[in-house]
Amino acid sequence: MPQAEIQPESTGATPLPSTIESDDPLLNLVLSSLDDDQAQELVTIDLDGKSSIADFMVIASGRSTRQVASMAQKLGERLKENGFGNPRIEGLPAADWVLVDAGSVVVHLFRPEVRTFYNLERMWGFDGPSGAA
Repeated sequence: MPQAEIQPESTGATPLPSTIESDDPLLNLVLSSLDDDQAQELVTIDLDGKSSIADFMVIASGRSTRQVASMAQKLGERLKENGFGNPRIEGLPAADWVLVDAGSVVVHLFRPEVRTFYNLERMWGFDGPSGAA
C-alpha cells in the first residue's frame, strides 16, 4: 500500500518521518508530483476530525517564487491529465504562497520565509517528531 510521508520542518536534528498509509490516488498523485518537482520539507496532515474542507493538507516549500509557481502549475496540469478535474489555484502572481485546491487534498506551496511566518503545521496541530504543535 502506498504511504504518504510526513516530514516536519528541519530543526537541526535528524527527523524521524511518520507515515500516513493511504490508498487515496489523489493524495498519491499530489505527493508524486511535488517529489518530481523537488519540493522541500513536504508535510502531509490528515484532516480527519479536524476539518470538513478536505481529507488531507499537503504543505511544501520551493526554493524561489519561480519554483513555487512552477510546482503549482505542473501539479494543476497533472491533476487535469489524470482525471481529477481543474483544481483552483490561488496566489500565482506573487508565488510566495500558492494554494492548490484539488478537492479532498489542499496543497500549500511556500517560499521558506513565508512558510516559517505562517507556520500552518502548528495552526493545524501537526505534532510531528520535531515537536511542532
